[in-house]
Amino acid sequence: MQGLIWTGAAISLLGVAGLLWCVLHVLRLRRMQLEDSEMRARMQKAVLINFGALAVSTLGLMMVVVGIFLG
Repeated sequence: MQGLIWTGAAISLLGVAGLLWCVLHVLRLRRMQLEDSEMRARMQKAVLINFGALAVSTLGLMMVVVGIFLG
């Protein structure tokens, strides 16, 4: 079960890295001062990646919890 815990932790860290990328990406977009329609289009992409990163992080945390319960 150690492998499940460490794999889950690594997957969770990948999700957190994706969340951090989204924050930095949006901060860069805000500094660019784009037109409203262009900003919306780029923000939609960031929101989709944000949800995906959150799902990956959640999956990793669930793997850690299952590994702890089974171990």
